[in-house]
Amino acid sequence: MSEFFGEFFGTFVMILLGNGVVANVNLNKTKSFGSGWIVITTGWALAVFVAVLLTGDISGAHLNPAVTLGLAFSGLFEWGKVLPFILSQILGAMFGATTVYFFFKEHFKITDTPGIKKACFCTEPAIRNYKNNFFSEFIGTFVLIIAVLLIALPQLQYEYLGSEKMGLGSLGALPVSLVVFSIGLSLGGTTGYAINPARDLGPRIVHTLISFENKDDNDWKYSWIPIVGPIAGAGTAAMIYLFIRTVCA
Repeated sequence: MSEFFGEFFGTFVMILLGNGVVANVNLNKTKSFGSGWIVITTGWALAVFVAVLLTGDISGAHLNPAVTLGLAFSGLFEWGKVLPFILSQILGAMFGATTVYFFFKEHFKITDTPGIKKACFCTEPAIRNYKNNFFSEFIGTFVLIIAVLLIALPQLQYEYLGSEKMGLGSLGALPVSLVVFSIGLSLGGTTGYAINPARDLGPRIVHTLISFENKDDNDWKYSWIPIVGPIAGAGTAAMIYLFIRTVCA
């Protein structure tokens, strides 16, 4: 149960700080209103850093169904724990998004620009082209998962799986946050770099449930992209990792 709580709490913290920086930059009359993309990408990288720092020793700090599935595809995580981990991550993301809403509630009230309130919860593409949007999420997640697998895990042997905590924490809080920072700066402008199904799905559910005046469209027709794209990217990263491990064995 401690592992599942670690995933819930770590994802909660990541969304609280990550979606919090989006709200801080985009909602009217905050003190950092309009401070831009660099602040958002920096805030998200630091959100990952804090979340991994807090929960790496508890659950391995997956904080992302793509990480959980990438490790499982690679034979480095028990399939029996996959569904509970993913459910914990989605619930943590929902709780984090709800907290962001109440934290910035007065600023949500005075923000009416279409799309801005929804952007504080979930992602949307800059240019809507589902093939290209899928490719963006696929590649961004591929970079994240291949970094975790190739940098942190090759030296670990199967016999250690019972005691080692596998996840973003295996890479280290600072290195993984730098990977996320790089993805955001270089690849994030096309779709908002969800690279995490729970990060998008959980807050999108919360946005759907919250009663806003003049609420933005929840855009469920797009919601499959930040779910399927990251999963495909994680699976491809796992295949390449297994190939490299076989060749180098």
